Amino acid sequence: MFFRQKEFTVDLSAELKIFSGNANRPLARRIAEYVGVPLGDALVTQFPDKETWVKINDNIRGRDVYIIQPTSPPANHHLMELLIMIDAARRASARRVTAVIPFFGYARQDRKDQPRVPITAKLVANLLTAAGATRVITMDLHAQQVQGFFDIPVDHLYAAPVMFRYFRQKNIPDLVCVSPDIGGVKMVNAYAHMFHAPLAIIAKKRTSASEVEVLNVVGDVKGKNVLMIDDLTETGGTLTRAADVLRKKGAKKIYAAVSHAILNAEAIERLRRSQLEELVTTDSVRRQRVHGVRIVELSVAPLLGEAIVRNHKSESVSSLFEVNGMRAES
Repeated sequence: MFFRQKEFTVDLSAELKIFSGNANRPLARRIAEYVGVPLGDALVTQFPDKETWVKINDNIRGRDVYIIQPTSPPANHHLMELLIMIDAARRASARRVTAVIPFFGYARQDRKDQPRVPITAKLVANLLTAAGATRVITMDLHAQQVQGFFDIPVDHLYAAPVMFRYFRQKNIPDLVCVSPDIGGVKMVNAYAHMFHAPLAIIAKKRTSASEVEVLNVVGDVKGKNVLMIDDLTETGGTLTRAADVLRKKGAKKIYAAVSHAILNAEAIERLRRSQLEELVTTDSVRRQRVHGVRIVELSVAPLLGEAIVRNHKSESVSSLFEVNGMRAES
């Protein structure tokens, strides 16, 4: 759809280097394979007191360096690995250092919604810049305004093209795209246009960090197959409660497409008991195999790899947002 068919005519490995922290090495290897360069040699380990220690073994002087590291749980540890790797690359005289963050942790802390609380997403943006990052490539931020927290360029990609190809092949009849909360309406509206399907919205009230109360469903789902779309699930509360309500409203099969599925034990138990036919997610974060839950994992390595190639060649990445004649960001 938007990925080139391996027609690279120059040896990118002469100038481009890709490294990985410990958060998601399988994804990093898939990205490096797509780009056509070997994964760089870097030692990322810990001292006995759990301090992170990094040594880049490859010569990167004057090279274009890409460091792949989602800040998935444990978020603080993986964030520190990323910051230290960026600093190591900068001090090794890399020409450019791009942080490739498939999942950007702390993005939910993007505003002051209570007195005396931080805007941690802005703090993390400042830390990345101070460490020496010259660009950030990320995917499906929880809030698009987080891009504005950076004083360096940000390429914000979307998993929508990957999701669209999967669900188009399933050819689900009578499809309705559903936003499980008001905040996701813009993203779900883009999916609705891509699938030429109607849109429905679930109004919810969060009672705690892991509990939600569904208030109402806006839109017609009776006798329809439902595709719920969200950027992130961690406890599974929003998805499973929404699926229960949709079933009571007469929905038939209920699917969920979630860019980042960071599933804790509570989420897994909820999903096992849920009304979901299938949870479709990406490999933006690494997780263990889950039994008793129908989870389909799609790879975003070609998407991120193509963004790396185009950045390296100073080409536009905007065509990566276009799906079925629509822009995934609209």
